[in-house]
Amino acid sequence: MPDQFSATPEESEVRAHYSAFDLLPRMEAVLRANGIEPATVTVEQLAPLDNFHQFGAAGTLALARLANIQASDHTLDVGGGVGGPARLLATHLGCHVTVLDLTPDFCAAGARLTEWTHLTDRVSFVCASALQMPFADGNFDVALTQHATMNIADKARLYAEIHRVLRPGGRFAFFDWLAGPQQPIHFPVPWANESTYSFVLPPDEIRTLITNAGFSELFWRIGQDLMDALALGSQPVHGAAPSGVAALNPAIFMGANARDKMANTGRNIQESRIVLGMGVFQRI
Repeated sequence: MPDQFSATPEESEVRAHYSAFDLLPRMEAVLRANGIEPATVTVEQLAPLDNFHQFGAAGTLALARLANIQASDHTLDVGGGVGGPARLLATHLGCHVTVLDLTPDFCAAGARLTEWTHLTDRVSFVCASALQMPFADGNFDVALTQHATMNIADKARLYAEIHRVLRPGGRFAFFDWLAGPQQPIHFPVPWANESTYSFVLPPDEIRTLITNAGFSELFWRIGQDLMDALALGSQPVHGAAPSGVAALNPAIFMGANARDKMANTGRNIQESRIVLGMGVFQRI
């Protein structure tokens, strides 16, 4: 899938991080090894694999409920990866979703997965920078980010771009890792092998940057309160792959050091180096 932008050095580093995993062949192999034919795979079967963020599909659906996404909403998923959340929203809510992602490998794999799940009429992919979105002003009703902003240094510009492409009154919903009171973070983590392309900020700074971009706050919850609330609703998606299919998990996106990345995520949470945040804002 051709680029629609020239990547900055920082963006090139992020793309290299996410392009190292030979995604599509590995995903095909994992599905077939577990008795799932790629050409007939369902969104629910893919959900444990392609909702690459904390609480998986349950986190996606919780964010969608808070953002009050309707079937008529044209939704933008910024940093949407291979499009698992987009396909989930298109299936469960009937909305159209455009996935914007920096990494060509993710967009190409996402397009193929969308073909397999027969959702090309509702889910599309654009390979471009979140800081230079190739969309007209006011093009979307809702914009989402899920575990994506940790790789973006210029968050003020990011939120300004999201504001620009939303219609007046449109909603912006985020679900991301934020910086905890104890620093620095232990690396590697799922979004970065080292600190040079990890840009987490404290919750108050994120909140201020979003409101300064022209948004009013509708919902805000962080830390253990958020994790407890999400855990209560983290039941498997109906029809998902059996819980015993251990290979169907997002570790496929993390490379050979996936175990270290997951261990450090848990350690960073326990030591208050990262906190989970979720918020919904309305474009003024």
